[in-house]
Amino acid sequence: MPLSRRGLLTTATAAYLPACTAAAPTRHRPKQLRTGFENLAAAGYGPLAGRKVGIVTNPTGVTRDVRHIVDVMHADDRVNLTAVFGPEHGFRGTAQAGGSEGRYDDPATGLPVYDTYLKSGRPLADVFTASGVDTVVFDIQDVGARFYTYIWTLYDCMEAAQLAGKPFLVLDRPNPVTGRAAQGPVLHKEFATFVGRQPIAQAHGMTVAELARLFNEEFLAAPVELDAVPMSGWRRSAFYDASGLPWVPPSPNMPTPDTALVYAGTCLFEGTNLSEGRGTTRPFELLGAEGIDRRWAAAAEQLGLPGVHFREAYFAPTFSKFQGRTVGGVQIHVHDRAAYDPVRTGVALLVTARKVWSGFTWRSDNWIDKLTGSALVRTMIDAGAGADEVVAAWQGELAAFRRMRRKYLIYK
Repeated sequence: MPLSRRGLLTTATAAYLPACTAAAPTRHRPKQLRTGFENLAAAGYGPLAGRKVGIVTNPTGVTRDVRHIVDVMHADDRVNLTAVFGPEHGFRGTAQAGGSEGRYDDPATGLPVYDTYLKSGRPLADVFTASGVDTVVFDIQDVGARFYTYIWTLYDCMEAAQLAGKPFLVLDRPNPVTGRAAQGPVLHKEFATFVGRQPIAQAHGMTVAELARLFNEEFLAAPVELDAVPMSGWRRSAFYDASGLPWVPPSPNMPTPDTALVYAGTCLFEGTNLSEGRGTTRPFELLGAEGIDRRWAAAAEQLGLPGVHFREAYFAPTFSKFQGRTVGGVQIHVHDRAAYDPVRTGVALLVTARKVWSGFTWRSDNWIDKLTGSALVRTMIDAGAGADEVVAAWQGELAAFRRMRRKYLIYK
C-alpha cells in the first residue's frame, strides 16, 4: 500500500529509527556508525523480499571494506538485483563533469546499466519501466550542497518512480560536512536547473533520506511510495572523519572530505572567469587567475572570517580554466571546522576578488545566478555590497527554509 506523505518511515525501517536518533549517554563511547545499506543487509534485505530490484548508485555505494554494494547484493541470494542506474559521472565513475557512461552491461556482474543523467519525468520513468524492476533503490554519497547534482538525481528518480508506479527506497549515508544547520541563499524557482530543482538552501544540512522526505512532502506533484533505511550511530554534529567510513570521491573533483567542506562556497567561482581549482590536486580549495597576486589573500585574511585562513598561492591547472598556465590566487586553509561558514566565506572571496583584480568578470551566461539560486548575490556584489550585507539579504528566506526543514530531520 502506498505510504502517505507524512508516513514515510513507518514500515520496515521504523525499527532502525530509535538506534539512529537516541542520544548516546556521555559516559559511553558512541556506537559505530552503520549506513543504511549496512542496516538493510543486517536485516536480511527484508524490504526488498520478493522484488526485482534496481539501484541508482555510483562508486560511493561501498561497504566499509570498500566492496561495491552492487557486487555484494549481486552475490547474495537474499536479494534479486536485476538492474543498475548510473548518474552523472556514471555507475563505475569513468566520466568527467557533465558526462555519463551510457547504456551498457556491467562486466563484473553482467547486470544491465541504464543512464539517468539529464533524464527526468516521463523519459526517466520509461527507463525504469523498460528495466523491468519492481523497486528502485538509491544509495549515493552526497556532499551537502544544493548544486551537487546527485540530490537532483534523487529528486528526478523519485518523480520518475512515481510515474512508473515503482516503490522507492533510500539507503542513507552521512552528510560529510555535518547536518547542524542550513546556510546560504534559497533557490528561487525561476532559476531552477539541474544544479537546483527546488527551493532549498545552498548548504542544506540534511542527509539524502531527510531530503527524500522533504522532496516527497513539499515538492513532488504526486508522492512516490517512499521508504528509507536510516543510519544508526550518526549525529548531526559529526564530520565525515568521525564516521569510520572510507571516503570514495563522489565525483572526480571531490577527492577528499576537505573538498566537501569548502565546496558549498567556493563552487560559486564556477560562475566567474577565475579557476575554481579544477585540474589541481586541491579543487575548490585553490582559486585564482592570471594577473592575481598576493593582494587577494591579504584582503581576504583582513576580514577575519571565522575558522579559516587564506594563503597566497600559485598553480597551473592541468585541465579546465587556464590549462597549463600559471595563475595566482589563494588557498583556503580551514582551521576550525565548527566555526567555518563555507557560504559566507565564498561570498567574501567573490567580493574581495572583484575589489583587488580588475580582470574579474562573471560568466557571460550568469551561471552564478543558477548556483546561488537568484540574481541577488551577483547584483549586490556588482553594486558594491560587502559580504555581510549580501549574507544579511537572504536571512529571511533561509529562516523559512530552516523551519520547513525541521519537520523532516531524522537524527539528533
